[in-house]
Amino acid sequence: MYLTRMELDMRRKKTMLAFANRRLFHGAVESAFEGERKRRLWRIDRLENTCYILIVSEDKPNLKSAFEQFGPYQKEAYWETKQYDTLLDRVENGSTWQFRLIANPTISSSKDRNKTADNNSEKLKTNILEQEQSKEQTEKKRGTVYAHNVERFQRDWFIKKAEKNGFYVENQDFSIVQSQWMQFTKRQEKNRVSFISVTYEGILTVTDKDAFIKALTEGIGREKAYGMGMLTIIKVANT
Repeated sequence: MYLTRMELDMRRKKTMLAFANRRLFHGAVESAFEGERKRRLWRIDRLENTCYILIVSEDKPNLKSAFEQFGPYQKEAYWETKQYDTLLDRVENGSTWQFRLIANPTISSSKDRNKTADNNSEKLKTNILEQEQSKEQTEKKRGTVYAHNVERFQRDWFIKKAEKNGFYVENQDFSIVQSQWMQFTKRQEKNRVSFISVTYEGILTVTDKDAFIKALTEGIGREKAYGMGMLTIIKVANT
């Protein structure tokens, strides 16, 4: 596995268009790989005053095209790729990590489409990409998909996901630092994508090493094609 980071130039018109329509970033990520189509994770991160695109993948990407579209002007094409297995090999049960997750918290409900799940969620108007089958299509069959737009339910969703993905978090040990709706069109105006993006940060403890590594490499939740689901970790000092 590999972890790749490329700087984004926020002065470029194409970059700003991609922020408004995540489909452009998705296309750039997919075009960075040859061969059969595999599931990859990506997301946009901001460190101080600089934005980056992060990618977790089985193969090394070639981001030359992406750099030409979104990278800094007057610089040679550059991105940084590291062996992700070096970090994954350090994961052990009981280890404590600082984390960041940008995800799409949702719930599937069999209620009437005119009702909101738990009276605190809005219907998620989105089209799931064909490659997001298996698990996500199974969830879709359980009922209408709604987005959690209330913080209490966003927190509850994350705690439940933690249990299923091999880690434990105390309610007081993590925060929701951003919650925003993402809306854009998919090819045609009638195919409008709308979902909520929530950023979680805090401290977690690994309880099931294998499940946790799977979450790091395969992501958590829906809308991974549009930059959701990537969990990243940094070792907590003296643990």
